[in-house]
Amino acid sequence: MKPILKRLSEGDTLIADGAMGSLLMARAKDIIKGKCPEVVNLTKPEVLEEVAALYLEAGADIIQTNTFGGSPLKLSDYNMQDDTEAINRSAVAAVKKVVDGRAYVSASIGPCGKMLKPYGPVTPEEMAENFKRQLRAVIEAGADIICVETMTDLQEASIAIKAAKELGNIPVMATMTFDLTKRGFFTMMGVNIEKACQGLEAAGADIIGTNCGNGIENMIKIAEEFKQHSKLPIIIQSNAGLPEIQDDEVVYPETPAFMAQKSLQLKAMGVNIIGGCCGTTPDHIRTIAEAVRGKIGG
Repeated sequence: MKPILKRLSEGDTLIADGAMGSLLMARAKDIIKGKCPEVVNLTKPEVLEEVAALYLEAGADIIQTNTFGGSPLKLSDYNMQDDTEAINRSAVAAVKKVVDGRAYVSASIGPCGKMLKPYGPVTPEEMAENFKRQLRAVIEAGADIICVETMTDLQEASIAIKAAKELGNIPVMATMTFDLTKRGFFTMMGVNIEKACQGLEAAGADIIGTNCGNGIENMIKIAEEFKQHSKLPIIIQSNAGLPEIQDDEVVYPETPAFMAQKSLQLKAMGVNIIGGCCGTTPDHIRTIAEAVRGKIGG
């Protein structure tokens, strides 16, 4: 495959995968219960291969690794920090085995779960080393892209991006999660979209955008703001709506057909990568891919 940034510069619209956690829970609930989802990487990596295969077959160009909580600071909540390298390498290896060069392997780097000083106990230097330890593992294992995702603190996101750039010449995507307030869209830490664009770009991200927290209609509004404030490639990964409780189960209301129809608006405004987050399934991604590629709905 061509390098991802070259494809984006040539005008390709790429499809990212969807939710990871729900598919893992359906296949390894007994393993994950009371533990971190990354424990699957060490105990049942074939589940990771199954999930990757589902999204590859659905048409995803970018498939994430099960490493969202794989930094040592986050793993320390489960006393698994000593397994950082094994957890991250196993996750990359599982996806690489399945995609075999047919999709990009995106190493998921989520928040570490600890706050920076003066609000928390962690110094910027400690946080940088935290991310570097995880990043070294996924880069050495052969990830094609780093995805710093679901961030609410711009400083933490910037530290992770800079750490990745210091370790190698690897494309870095960075996404933040926004809530709709009376004053517009802000992260939980008070970062608006304009500041997010400025900060992520200054830190060295190659692709920026948002994931989680919103259904696709709000994501269209967020994408419009990203396009106003940045010329970098944009990635949008929507939830399948906001979760609802039905018969004691969590359900997400947005159907594959609805999200696919709305994805055409994202494509029309120039969003470069379209995927899914919580509540989205391989069926969502398949239908979005078919719409964006002109096979249905267009």
